[in-house]
Amino acid sequence: MATDRSAERVAIQTAADRLLAGTPQRSTGALTVLQLAAEAGVKRWVLTHKHPDLKDDFLARRTLANGIPPAFQHLQARTSDLEERNRRLLETNRHLTERVETYAQVIAELLTERDRLHTPPPVLGTVPRTALAPHGAPPLRDNEPPLRTEENRVRASRHG
Repeated sequence: MATDRSAERVAIQTAADRLLAGTPQRSTGALTVLQLAAEAGVKRWVLTHKHPDLKDDFLARRTLANGIPPAFQHLQARTSDLEERNRRLLETNRHLTERVETYAQVIAELLTERDRLHTPPPVLGTVPRTALAPHGAPPLRDNEPPLRTEENRVRASRHG
């Protein structure tokens, strides 16, 4: 029985070394107690109840490695760099979007001002001839008097 216990200890210590080195053989490689037990080929309760000192040692070593196996720490550094780059790009995009929206407002105001300056003011007391045409009828021609209601229907039926 003592050999079983010592064999379990060796298996757990070897499994912890493999997990922390990033070279798992029987687990996912995650630095968890459950994966340590799977890597060692023992049940979790064996690790937590019979060998809590090995479990605590593994957790302490995991904390020193920031929870990332050394074999994957270069990926963590790259991920951190890419996340920072993405944050900067999102910030730049936000600023550019605000600038484009401002430009769009300025352009709309300039177009409105241009149209106002280039449109002749209406002459007070006059109504454009097209406004006098009945709904659905063709617009009135110059020097053509507005038609009476009955004539409007006849005219609209001929042209519509």
